[in-house]
Amino acid sequence: MTTRQRIAPRSKFEEQTGFTRALRVGDRIIIAGTIDDRMPPAAEAGDQADRIFGLFAEYIAELGGTMADVVRVRMFVTDIADADAVSAAFSKHLKATCPTGTLVAINALYRPEYKVEIEAEAVVLEG
Repeated sequence: MTTRQRIAPRSKFEEQTGFTRALRVGDRIIIAGTIDDRMPPAAEAGDQADRIFGLFAEYIAELGGTMADVVRVRMFVTDIADADAVSAAFSKHLKATCPTGTLVAINALYRPEYKVEIEAEAVVLEG
């Protein structure tokens, strides 16, 4: 039987809605769309992305992996002009790992101060 392990809720929203920010099932770690959770978040999209990747490192470590285990990243920006800054944060944290990556522009996020939301998947290989 495959086990499910999740990180503890980081917000009342997670508890109220019953969703998990990061979940490990077997060798896979799935991280839900994540924003810069400081209030107020960083003003620049690249700084928000840097914060998000830092959170990912914490979540993945808590679930028994490392950033080297990341295999897929999806990045959503509200202004395509921020693509280079968000991509630079991606490179800072994951260039050596070379996961697959998608970056798309979307109309809006939950609050207007959020400029980027990112989700990720990792596979933790034994040995």
